[in-house]
Amino acid sequence: MFDHEGASVPHGAHGRRPTPAERWAAFKRSPFFPASVLVLILAAAAGLFAGSYTYTMANPTPRHIPTAVVATPATPVAPQEKAFVLGMEKALNASLRLTRYATYEEARDAVDEQREFAVLRAHGRGMELDVSGASGASVAQLLSQAGAQVGRATGVEVLVQDVKPLQKGDPRGLALFYISLAAVIIGFVGAIQLSVHARALNPAERICCTLAYALLGAFAIAAVADWWLGALRLPFVESWLILALTMFTSGMVFTMFNTLIGRWAMIPTWGLMVLLGNPSSGGAVSWPLLPSVLGSIGRWLPPGASVNAQHTAVYFRGHQHLFPFLVLAGWSALACTVFWVWRHRHPGGRDLAPAHAADG
Repeated sequence: MFDHEGASVPHGAHGRRPTPAERWAAFKRSPFFPASVLVLILAAAAGLFAGSYTYTMANPTPRHIPTAVVATPATPVAPQEKAFVLGMEKALNASLRLTRYATYEEARDAVDEQREFAVLRAHGRGMELDVSGASGASVAQLLSQAGAQVGRATGVEVLVQDVKPLQKGDPRGLALFYISLAAVIIGFVGAIQLSVHARALNPAERICCTLAYALLGAFAIAAVADWWLGALRLPFVESWLILALTMFTSGMVFTMFNTLIGRWAMIPTWGLMVLLGNPSSGGAVSWPLLPSVLGSIGRWLPPGASVNAQHTAVYFRGHQHLFPFLVLAGWSALACTVFWVWRHRHPGGRDLAPAHAADG
C-alpha cells in the first residue's frame, strides 16, 4: 500500500511495533541472553573470588592456638611461665589454648598428631618454646616472633626452636597447597572438557574417563613437584593417590552439578571448590589463623581434606588420619551416586541400541 506521495505504508502485523513483552521474549531466545547472564555472573565471581581470598589470607589473625605445656596437673605454674603466657597472649591478641602433658615425649607426640602447634616448658628461670613449622608456617612464625619480643619485655630468657621444620625446597609451606589446588582445578576443568568434547560418553564411560585423567594428572603433578623441581620430597605413591582422589572428586562434583542443573553447573562447583574450599583448606593459611567458621568448614570440603591428608603424608609420616580420606571418599560417593541415579538428566550420552533394532 502507498500513500499519495508514493511512500510505502506499513500495515497489518508486520507493521506493528513489538511490545516490551515481545521484545523480552525475543531477547531470551537470542544468544545475547545467556551472554548477558554470563557477564553478570563473571563480574560477581571476580568480586567474590578476590573478597574470599583477601578476607582469609591478606591479614591472618590468630584466635586460639593449641599449645602443649610440659607439666603435670599437680605441678604449680612457674612464675616465669605465667608471665610468659600472659605476655604471649597480649602480643598475639589471642589466647593460647594450653593442654598439660606429663612428659616432653607426650607433648611432642601431640604435635605429631597435629593436636598441638607448639610445646612450652620451663627451663631453669627461662622458658623453652618449641614451634612446628610443618604444622603451619604462619603460626610458627608468629609464635617465634612473639616469643622473642615477650622474652625481652618480661625479662624471661626464651629459647625458641623449630622441632618440625619445613623442607628446604618449600620454606614457606605453600607447595602442598599449590599441588592440591592444581588437582582441584584440573579435576573440574577436565570434567567440563569431557562434557564439551566427549559429550557422547555414557555414564560408566564418563566415570572411567574421569578416573583415568585423575590418575594420570595426579602422577604428573607429583612428578613435577618432586622429581623435576625438587620442591618436595614426597612419599610418592601415597601423595599420588591423594592427588588422584582429589582430582576425581573434583571432577565428579562438577558432573553431579551438571546433572542437576545443566549448563550452569560451573557456578556451584566454583563456589564450593574455589571460593569456599581453597581459602578454608588450611594450605595457604593455617587453621588457627583462619576465621573460626571457615576453619571448621574447611575440614569437611575436598580441598581441605586433600591438603590435610597430603600435609600429614609428607611431614607427619606414621600419624596419618582416616578423616580426610573419608571426606574425599564421601564427596566422591555422593557425586557418583547423584550422577548415576539421575543420569538420564545429564546432557550427554548416546543411544547404544543397534541401528537396525528399529527395523522390523
